[in-house]
Amino acid sequence: MTVYEYPFNERIRTMLRLEDLYDKFCFFVQQNNPLQHHVALTTIFEMLEVCGRADLKSDLLQELERQKQTLASFKSNPNVEADRLNAILNDVEKTANALISMQGKTGQHIRDNEWLMSIRGRTIIPGGACEFDLPSYFAWQKLSADQRRTDIMNWFGPLEPMFSAITIILRLLRESGRASDAVATAGNFQQMLQGRTYQLLRLAIDENLGAIPEISANKYVLWIRFMSQDGDLKPKAFEGDVPFELTLCNF
Repeated sequence: MTVYEYPFNERIRTMLRLEDLYDKFCFFVQQNNPLQHHVALTTIFEMLEVCGRADLKSDLLQELERQKQTLASFKSNPNVEADRLNAILNDVEKTANALISMQGKTGQHIRDNEWLMSIRGRTIIPGGACEFDLPSYFAWQKLSADQRRTDIMNWFGPLEPMFSAITIILRLLRESGRASDAVATAGNFQQMLQGRTYQLLRLAIDENLGAIPEISANKYVLWIRFMSQDGDLKPKAFEGDVPFELTLCNF
């Protein structure tokens, strides 16, 4: 099954984008080739661009506190597994404390590093990070893979609490929904939401069907149109019914 996700608001959209960047960063930083470490470093720069568009730290702290209060209210419920609940509460508390300890503006330690900012400025230009443009960066890429990895992780380290918070919040959000089976007749599906507030839509579909969802939604209506791709990958309307699994998530 392939899972597609659709955010209902800008806050969740930002978290999903950062989660995607974090996944890419974790993959490339564990590799050994200098070109792969170049991608890991430029991914950190992309993270800063996304973080700089919103007061994300404050939003994450508010959401963690709200989740802490909500989860704590389940302690008296005999149907809740106490050990698991306490473990989640401890993770939330630990992550919130680490987030609070972050000093200054997100990523300020990178903005204060003139060498990193010179690289960031050049990577904006297509092909701008060549050896004749950044000889010191070229020399750094000749260091051992372990040394480069250590440097990159040191630069990323102050951002770690933010991504820990995003991981917890998105995990709790995804677990809040209940999946239901649905069918898109002739490739189209529409459902009235009746003003209910949701934050995330998850759609799971058999990848062998070759159907790709195009999703649009607001608090009143959800519309999904399934497409397919021909030989040149140009999308076209999917012909036939499409069974899928739909999950609407909200804390």
